[in-house]
Amino acid sequence: MGREWSAAIVAIILSLADVQALADPGLTGEWPEPGSISQVTQQAITFPSSSPFLLTEAGAKGVDRTTAYGTLFLPPGQRPPRSVPAVVMLHGSAGILAARELTYGKQLAAMGVAALVIDAFGARRDRGTGFTERLLNITEVMLIADAYAGLDYLATMPEIDPDRAVLIGFSYGAMATMYALNDQVAEKLGPSGRRFAGHVAYYGPCVTRFDDRRTTGAPLLMLYGDRDQIIDRARCDETAADMRAGGSEVEVVIYPGAVHQWDGAFGRRLIGRNLAGCDFEVETDGTVKDRNSGFVVSGALMRKLLLGLCVEDRPYPIGRDDEIRRRSNHDLGRFLARVFGAD
Repeated sequence: MGREWSAAIVAIILSLADVQALADPGLTGEWPEPGSISQVTQQAITFPSSSPFLLTEAGAKGVDRTTAYGTLFLPPGQRPPRSVPAVVMLHGSAGILAARELTYGKQLAAMGVAALVIDAFGARRDRGTGFTERLLNITEVMLIADAYAGLDYLATMPEIDPDRAVLIGFSYGAMATMYALNDQVAEKLGPSGRRFAGHVAYYGPCVTRFDDRRTTGAPLLMLYGDRDQIIDRARCDETAADMRAGGSEVEVVIYPGAVHQWDGAFGRRLIGRNLAGCDFEVETDGTVKDRNSGFVVSGALMRKLLLGLCVEDRPYPIGRDDEIRRRSNHDLGRFLARVFGAD
């Protein structure tokens, strides 16, 4: 009997140690080097989603059902039920990058956080495969639909705690991540009622304001560089103020000297076209209006025309910066630890 009690006590202590390790996964310290990580589970998954082109189409009959694609990274070992926090990631306009989403996913899983990287472009190849074609036909609304569908998928996994899930987006995905914080958007695209516990926007352009400023109440972390030419700082300040007024705590971190995509694979170079001049408004019924012209975004053709008017044929710089990445890792880790209840 004595040995049985001793074994039981040891088992309880080990279990508590596992829970404590999960509660404090080391997110605020130095992140592991990707090449040193070997025990993380990585698997391709699919889950049901939808493809509403506009917010007003969300939940409507006839909206295309979509099989969403994702890559799921899981921490090593067995975990107690509902003990693992999670992140869902939305990629930028270039799609999933090995140096960015896939690396972050692996690092976070090594630190005890499940990571679901969503491939919104891959799931909708019939709508566009080229850079411009994808941005015209695969909208932010579709990315948000995948994000909330991904959260529902994570909730089906016994070890994952869906109440401690954070949505992270990069550039185009960061725009979707900020929109997903709006309560009006969440109600339309997250019908299950599950909500993200936090939102993080990496260098997301601030080109849209909502007439209905109510948020889900989750905190938002905005990260961008002061030399990012597609970020209008004054308008991002307006966005942050709107979300604070709507009920969310908003933290803005600006990195001196940083340009767009400091966590990519390439050194400093010019790419793309600049959308900093675009200015849209989401009305209370979900209608999107171009504030420059007054026209309503009524469909794919009008979206193409209005983006053609506001997007400048002027490239902007991107550039990998390992020091900025180290700092943003720390800022993200600090935010996640607080949201997960580990700080």
